[in-house]
Amino acid sequence: MKNRIKQSVCLWCYRGMKVEEMAPAAARMGLAGIDLLTPEQWGPLKEHGLICTMTSQAGTIPVGLNRKENHGAIIEKLKRLIEQTSDAGFPNVICFSGNRSAGPGAPPMSDEKGLINCAEGLKQVMALAERKKVTVCIELLNSKLDHKDYMCDRTSWGVALCKAVGSERCKLLYDIYHMQIMEGDVIQTLRDNIQHIGHIHTGGVPGRHEIDHTQELNYPAIMQALVDLKYDGYVAQEFIPAREDRIASLVQAVRICDV
Repeated sequence: MKNRIKQSVCLWCYRGMKVEEMAPAAARMGLAGIDLLTPEQWGPLKEHGLICTMTSQAGTIPVGLNRKENHGAIIEKLKRLIEQTSDAGFPNVICFSGNRSAGPGAPPMSDEKGLINCAEGLKQVMALAERKKVTVCIELLNSKLDHKDYMCDRTSWGVALCKAVGSERCKLLYDIYHMQIMEGDVIQTLRDNIQHIGHIHTGGVPGRHEIDHTQELNYPAIMQALVDLKYDGYVAQEFIPAREDRIASLVQAVRICDV
């Protein structure tokens, strides 16, 4: 492998598979780690020379930092996860904006107000994140298909949030699958905003399956753009294998992205 792209894999895509099973497979194919694990799942990583490339999770996708009433519990957990992630020598912790509406029938919050609230919440953990050298990544998700009503559904909104927080330890988790659905123009978006992107997820469009010729994105070109931009974060494979041999699909994806 060229290893110009640092790759990992999201365990949740392999339903029923445990960390103890994925870790040796990930190590054999040259991955740097496993994504979206909680601290309770970290045990098997060290044995195989792996890291957790993104710690999960403070809050949930619908219930996030865009509502001040959520700040107390989420910020407390974020701080704890930042400490644990730093102690383990791992790089990132995920967080979410939350949905525009608090529930069925509830009035939606404006994106402007949600951005202000998210920035206020994130600022409360930035001093700790900077001291501990851990990056807090807010994930971009599509609200068109998978996560109806989710607020952080456009790169421009996420970039505005990062600028409002004003810390190098606040960045975006740019999910290629989700942003292809919402806005397309993936390579140019990466070029324009790479300084605000701390982590990347993959997935085939449509369907979120294998990232090969069966879907519409040109992943080798996207990865080459990241190399050209000197992106030094991780690319985590987050497609859901449709084929029976799921590990073979992962090996194929890793090779596709190894430009």
